Amino acid sequence: MVMGAGAQGSTIAKRMQEEPSLEEIICADYDMRAAQELERSLSKAKAVKVDATKVADVVKAADGSELIVNGLPPAFNMRVMDAALEVNACYQDLASGPVEDIDFVDAVKRQLGRDQEFKAAGLAALTNTGSAPGLANVVTREAVDKFDSVDTIELLVYEGVWTKRFIPFWWSPDTAFGDMAAEPVIYRNGRFESVAPFNNPTMVEFRGLGKRCMYDHEHEEPVTMGLLADKYLKGVKNVSFRYGGPACELAKSLNDMGLLSTEPVEVDGAPVVPMHLISELTPPAPKYREEIQEVLDEGLELEEGAFLVRVDGKKDGEHLRIDSYVNVPGLRESFEKAGISHESYYTGQGASLFTKMLVNGKIDLKGVFPPEALDADARAYYLREAAKLDITVDEIIQRRAY
Repeated sequence: MVMGAGAQGSTIAKRMQEEPSLEEIICADYDMRAAQELERSLSKAKAVKVDATKVADVVKAADGSELIVNGLPPAFNMRVMDAALEVNACYQDLASGPVEDIDFVDAVKRQLGRDQEFKAAGLAALTNTGSAPGLANVVTREAVDKFDSVDTIELLVYEGVWTKRFIPFWWSPDTAFGDMAAEPVIYRNGRFESVAPFNNPTMVEFRGLGKRCMYDHEHEEPVTMGLLADKYLKGVKNVSFRYGGPACELAKSLNDMGLLSTEPVEVDGAPVVPMHLISELTPPAPKYREEIQEVLDEGLELEEGAFLVRVDGKKDGEHLRIDSYVNVPGLRESFEKAGISHESYYTGQGASLFTKMLVNGKIDLKGVFPPEALDADARAYYLREAAKLDITVDEIIQRRAY
């Protein structure tokens, strides 16, 4: 069962249609139209309407399923995990946070804290499976395994797409603004710290792109990698996720003006929540094929990007740096390949490869774990399959002796 028939969920469902060992894909959403569109286009798909706020509703829809892929916002994670255990199904999600009832670090700990429940049931619960987090975690572990010890992991994502039509984000504006206004968690000197939004602006040199301004950004990787530093990541002491691009600069300007605040302000005698106003006025990301086609027909002016995982540490007494550049199709190429945006392509396709691994028994682990826990064979399989989708990695190794 794929929960959520939006951009990522529909991409996963379409890719699973190709798997010969898979008999049926339950496409579950509160929006029945989205689920039914998948049912009409995929012979293995079955549309069901589900209220994911009710565990019993999820359990009823998932009856007989061997895997539940949770493409919903992280607020639903605990309920969907409950349902997976009740129907004896493996579990997969795309993100751990943020959630409103608990801080980011504790939200991740809460999920990992269910490890024994899933192990006792003989089930795998794979969390944080998209591009970042997800693909980024696999690439990070690949690099880390080449070190004797690791000091720093930096995950750097820069995105820039300019079209004739004003489209600030190619994913949910509500999610984007919320993430950018949040206090990022970084793992520094072996401890978690919360820092101010848009903390530590730094010009980073990217291969083939030049210098771009990057900011600390709320994301799962510093949290999962910090919690699992000694187990999987050679005792890393510092982990950060940094983001940059025109959408980030827009959000920073709005935040600096107080327009991403959730506290009401009085305007002409009426209370107004700035974030609600901005979210209402921001155009949504193009979702359907015809919408993306219209944007491309109007004109794509420029797109640029960089997806870099940088690991610093030691090997054989020498300082070692490994820069892993992830190469992914851009907007136009993604649309030509799959009829979806670049954002949906590398997040949805990245997630679908984890689903494929679970469906085909390529993951031996049981319990609750993020992608950096996968062993070398599982990671090699993932990267081979990713390359078939034109998602590749260039690795640059720099050694410096004392």
